[in-house]
Amino acid sequence: MITKQDTIAIVGASNDSSKYGNIVMKDLLKKDYKVFPVNPKEKTILENKVYSSLKEIEEKVDAVIFVVPPQIALDVLKDVKELGIKKVWMQPGSESGEAIIFCKENNIECIHNACIMMQ
Repeated sequence: MITKQDTIAIVGASNDSSKYGNIVMKDLLKKDYKVFPVNPKEKTILENKVYSSLKEIEEKVDAVIFVVPPQIALDVLKDVKELGIKKVWMQPGSESGEAIIFCKENNIECIHNACIMMQ
């Protein structure tokens, strides 16, 4: 679903090396993916500029990885739809039935119940 040509936003990226938002970002950077960290509480993560929302990212985003609680993922999915992003990956713990239904109803490809680092 996600390729090296895709630009990826990581909603829930973190400076805390014990959190999956940091672990996932490190893994994708190590594999040479182009990532944009999204976290309204941070300025930089792993030497990358952080965006407070998807709408702040100047480049076209092809996919969003969620590493946040389900309610935050559901809220951000409204921006995903508005921006025309067609691929999302909900890390375990980010998904909800409501979010999955939202994706199906809005033709957003959604992977859930799978860790991006294992793919």
